Amino acid sequence: MTLQHVDIVFQIIAFVFAISVHESAHAWMANLRGDPTARMLGRITLNPIKHIDPVGTVLLPLVAVLAHVPMLGWAKPTPVDPRNFRNPVLDDILTSVVGPISNFAVVGVIAVLLKMIGIISGLGRSIIHLLPQVYPNNLDILAAQTTSILMPLSLFLYELAIINIVLAVFNLIPVPPLDGSHVLRHLLPAPTQRVYDTVGWLGLLALIYLGGGILGRLIFPFIDMFNSMLVRL
Repeated sequence: MTLQHVDIVFQIIAFVFAISVHESAHAWMANLRGDPTARMLGRITLNPIKHIDPVGTVLLPLVAVLAHVPMLGWAKPTPVDPRNFRNPVLDDILTSVVGPISNFAVVGVIAVLLKMIGIISGLGRSIIHLLPQVYPNNLDILAAQTTSILMPLSLFLYELAIINIVLAVFNLIPVPPLDGSHVLRHLLPAPTQRVYDTVGWLGLLALIYLGGGILGRLIFPFIDMFNSMLVRL
C-alpha cells in the first residue's frame, strides 16, 4: 500500500469526522436556541452513523476520491423546527453558521497540534513545511524523506484541516440548502424566499457539476492561507 492509498483512507476518516462535527454543532446550537428536535433524535453526537446521507456522505465523496479532487459533500440535514426558536431569524442564522464555524475551530486546533509537533521535533517541522508542496499529487516525495511516525501523523492532521476548510467554505456558499443560504434568504422578501427555497437546489447542482472553477476560486484562498501559516511554524 502506497502513501497515496493511505491518504485516501485518511480522507475518508477526516471527511466523516468533519461532517459529524458540523452536524452535531447544528444540533447543539438549535437546542441551545430553543429547538430540541435534533437533540431528541440523537443528533448531538460525533457518531457518524447518525449523520450519513447516501448521496452527500457516500456517493459524492467517492466521486471526489476517484476524480482526485477535494472531497466535497454533506451529511443528512439536521432537523430544525424554527417555530421553537425564541428569535426565529437570529436563531436560524446562528444554527446555520455554527456548522462552518465548528469546522474552522477544528482547523484551529489542528494548527496548534502541528505547531507543537514542529516545536518538539525538527524532523516534524521539516515534514510540515514539505506537506503543502507535495500534497496531494506528490506524496511519494514525502514517503521518501522518512519512515518516522511523524510523517503519517502530520499528513493525517493536514488532511483533516484541508477537508474541514473545504467543508466550511463550501457550506457558506449562499445556495440552498447550504448553510450560507439561511443568511441570504432572510434578506429577501417573502415571495422571493419561497422561490429561492424551492429552486435554489438547482444552483447547487450547477455549482457542483459545472462550477468547478468557481468552487476552486472560493476554496483555495483559504487553503493557501493555511499553507502559508504552516511554512511559518
